[in-house]
Amino acid sequence: MSSKTSRREFIKRSAFSTIAIWASDRAWAQGGKSPNDRVQIACIGVGGKGDSDSANANKYGRIVAICDVDENILNAHAEKYPDAQKFTDYRKMLDKLDKEIDAVTVSTPDHNHGPAATWAMSMRKNCYCQKPLAHSVYEIRRMEQLARQYNLATQMGNQGTANNSMREAAYKVRAGMIGNVSEVHVWTNRPIWPQGVPRPATKPVPSYLHWNLWIGPRPKRPYADGYAPFAWRGFWDFGCGAIGDMMCHTANLPYMALDLINPDTIVANCTGDDYPKESYPKSSKLTWHFPANGVRGEVTLYWYDGGALPDSSLLPGETLASSGSLMIGDKGKVYSPGDYGDQWKLIDGVDVGDVKYPVSPGPWEDGHWMEFISAIKGEGTTMSNFPNYAGPLAETCVLGNTAVWVNGKTIEWDYEHMRAKNAPEVDLILHPRFLNGFKLS
Repeated sequence: MSSKTSRREFIKRSAFSTIAIWASDRAWAQGGKSPNDRVQIACIGVGGKGDSDSANANKYGRIVAICDVDENILNAHAEKYPDAQKFTDYRKMLDKLDKEIDAVTVSTPDHNHGPAATWAMSMRKNCYCQKPLAHSVYEIRRMEQLARQYNLATQMGNQGTANNSMREAAYKVRAGMIGNVSEVHVWTNRPIWPQGVPRPATKPVPSYLHWNLWIGPRPKRPYADGYAPFAWRGFWDFGCGAIGDMMCHTANLPYMALDLINPDTIVANCTGDDYPKESYPKSSKLTWHFPANGVRGEVTLYWYDGGALPDSSLLPGETLASSGSLMIGDKGKVYSPGDYGDQWKLIDGVDVGDVKYPVSPGPWEDGHWMEFISAIKGEGTTMSNFPNYAGPLAETCVLGNTAVWVNGKTIEWDYEHMRAKNAPEVDLILHPRFLNGFKLS
């Protein structure tokens, strides 16, 4: 894929394109399948979040294959899904079962999202991928491109998007409930894993773990206890830090309300940055600036992690939750404690009455999956699809890590050419190398 993006796509993405639910005329009947047939799903990564993703895949479809590099996890899930074939390498799984697979779930560590998802999507497989969608902007753009090119049903695992309370709040803000919004604050209680740390001590590779497959496209390194199965999030090669873990959730309400895409600048102020090119800092404050886009005025977004919080004076009389979001308009505020935007409080503001918003087909976790399965069958759409919602949201989030990489330096972002105009040193963060036989398809 070229690093350049067409002017037409740039303009399309600059005026509330994130809010448009991507409609599709894909035909489930292309393969001679009845709408009553169950979607056949292969699950890539079944431990951790992959456990609930595979459970939902089994609830709404039929699991035909499971893949995990940890044989203990793989065998435990084989007992849950005895009809599913087992694999440790998703490339072999897709090659062998190509004609049997309608869709994949990707629930691996972040650094394997892009290669696994694009490999499947290039084979015309519909894709459900965990947040933050991918490890880099380049991978996100490629996933968007494949979804459009092959007219695939796609969904990112930010299930709060299907919460009707959150959707209603977002559309009320868009309708003017708090006036013109110029300031947004988003904060998290993450990280809950080590950051600002050196590489952990080398250990022998456990007999049940396919370490080279876990490393995937990243430079090879010795095994250590501090990576799999969880603490990988804190290391640059594998995760996206606190931003990658939670921003696609906690910033989702203001993102839906305000079209927070295509910033022109991002800057980070980090502490505990003792190993800046090994692991993420212990605490970060970031600032994105979004220029006016013809639908809303300019907006400044502030992010806080690692114990950093907004100034309590922004919410007088309120107890600040350990994570949440706050939108500040010229006529009022919307405060949402927690990570998913499902709870929110209007402070002052304007009565806009009932507003129309896309209603989820079910309770948010179920509705999220019901949208995905219906979209595969050509019977509906997904809100958090890759091209018009999840991709732009994930890009806004992971762009923050370019600023973390050059802590204290303001990134001047050029969306159209996918580059930091004043910081060529972040090119490898934007467009990583893919090694060891793994590639971006």
